[in-house]
Amino acid sequence: MSYIIVVFSSRNETLYLVNMFKSNGFYASVVNTPKEAGQACGISVCIEERLLTVAKSFLQSKPFRSFYGFFRVTTAGKCKKVERIG
Repeated sequence: MSYIIVVFSSRNETLYLVNMFKSNGFYASVVNTPKEAGQACGISVCIEERLLTVAKSFLQSKPFRSFYGFFRVTTAGKCKKVERIG
């Protein structure tokens, strides 16, 4: 199973993006940021991979100053792989 997390250094911007998804009819949730994703505010936006282009569009529409990056999280049993994708 894999999913995308959108990482910010600001909790306010993290929550703002989640609200943007929800107000536009898309599912998004708040998750703890994996330590492998580097320094961040501690929470991230979790989305399905198919919504990556939607997330990029939202990020371009508002001045998100604390955006840190996109990460793909892949889990297989007890193993978790976190890779930066943008």
